[in-house]
Amino acid sequence: MAKYFDVHPDNPQPRTIGQVVDLIRSGGLVAYPTDSCFALGCALGNKDGLDRIRDIRHLGSNHHFTLVCRDFAQLGQFVQINNALFRAIKAATPGSYTFILPATREVPRRLLHPKKKTVGVRIPDHAVAQAILTELGEPLLSSTLLLPDETEPLTQGWEIKERLDHVIDAVIDSGECGTEPTTVIDFSQDEPEIVRRGAGDPSRFE
Repeated sequence: MAKYFDVHPDNPQPRTIGQVVDLIRSGGLVAYPTDSCFALGCALGNKDGLDRIRDIRHLGSNHHFTLVCRDFAQLGQFVQINNALFRAIKAATPGSYTFILPATREVPRRLLHPKKKTVGVRIPDHAVAQAILTELGEPLLSSTLLLPDETEPLTQGWEIKERLDHVIDAVIDSGECGTEPTTVIDFSQDEPEIVRRGAGDPSRFE
């Protein structure tokens, strides 16, 4: 059964965040809130967690996983950003955007898009997600909590626990966090491509 953590949305309790991070470090897969909607997350090197996310969401090998980062300095360790992109991406973070970029050697091969060698990265503007990332000290390997054959992500912590109780290890609930996933922009080619229009305003990249 999944553990249920009730966390204050603006002032996350340090003891609770510590328990969540201990669970993630010991191989746990969690559902946690972000500034766009709930996400599934596990530690970067957690191969079992990655496989479980694939199973829950029925994802193929070409799916772009996202490294959810604490800040821009951390993000820069995992993707290659040229000078032209640096200002545009920095100005949009933290926020409801996911950027697809060429990965550095810091990213495990199994997380990369098999042909492009790219990965998604984002910095959430959400106090609870930031508290988890700060305590963890590394990015969370993540994917939007959107179940197969459903058009909208799950938004209620109790419903997530009810439906995924036996396939995840914890639900971190801090109340409503929206139903719209991030806006996804692919910067791996010469021109930026808006892959998904979501919570972030895409016009700044068009």
